[in-house]
Amino acid sequence: MDSFTATTSRSSDVAVQVAANPEKFRVLTGERPTGPLHLGHYFGTITERVRLQRAGVETFLVLADYQIITDRDTTANARGNVYSAVLDYLAAGLDPEETTIFTHSSVPALNQLLLPFLSLVSEAELHRNPTVKAELAASGRALSGLLLTYPVHQAADILFCKGNLVPVGKDNLPHVEMTRVIARRFNERYGHVFPEPEALITETPELPGIDGRKMSKSYGNAISLSMTEDETASTIRGARTDSDRHITFDPEGRPGVSALLSTASLCLGVQPEDLAEDIGGAGSGRLKQVATDAINDFLREHRNRRRELAQDEQVARSALQRGNDRANQIAEETLNEVRTVMGTTY
Repeated sequence: MDSFTATTSRSSDVAVQVAANPEKFRVLTGERPTGPLHLGHYFGTITERVRLQRAGVETFLVLADYQIITDRDTTANARGNVYSAVLDYLAAGLDPEETTIFTHSSVPALNQLLLPFLSLVSEAELHRNPTVKAELAASGRALSGLLLTYPVHQAADILFCKGNLVPVGKDNLPHVEMTRVIARRFNERYGHVFPEPEALITETPELPGIDGRKMSKSYGNAISLSMTEDETASTIRGARTDSDRHITFDPEGRPGVSALLSTASLCLGVQPEDLAEDIGGAGSGRLKQVATDAINDFLREHRNRRRELAQDEQVARSALQRGNDRANQIAEETLNEVRTVMGTTY
């Protein structure tokens, strides 16, 4: 049995265990605050985090502001993006009393774990990591030390709080495997401190941007959760489709049309092929109207809650401060354990 098959098999078993005993698990998840959260985030990760929280799984959510500079030269707008993300989390149903929301740069002890962890992996192992390869290819830049050690940073994110469960898509499994290796090598070398976390493979829908490419702020093809209904309508009106009036779902041959069908169908809870059949020969104008209405109707409650929360600037700040305080407390405790087993207490 290869490592991927073994991990997939373990994930199925873990899912059963989580459902039966959610209190035994601690999850670490998160994202880089590079721009406003969009529908891809909502369907891809946010709904899963809310589900785990409601199931009783303790969750840590990192806004990885230090990792912004793995593939860019600036942290411009990071602060605004962080607070914007917190508003979306709260509007979606994440409770700061149950989910610890924090930022990388606010937890020094977490980042200090990077030093001993780096001693446990070889340069060759880092170069082989498929995520490092993919991020390097996407950036079009020279390989920086930060990007090369990106998997080790993620290991520190997971292990500082002794996370034992990481929800990931199949493409991100190498990060969990690297974390398991680091935890195991540390424990073998110095003494047992860290769990070897399990991957919980999530089957999240692949939601394209309105042009058929991956939904991304940098492509200008994303429907942000914080948009107004008019902004959403304007964005969709500008989407490129094609000259064929008969609407069909064909992601390869008709990426723009199919992207709008995919997004609208997720919001409506129907299959994109069925939605295409309903629209039929009414053309791209009708498709865009259906997509606009579906998205705006789906996000209306979220956006209303978000606007209410945003009226008080302290709401997002206090949620983040609460999370930062708790993350710091746990990180200091873990770092003290690390120092003790390494014999570096003075």
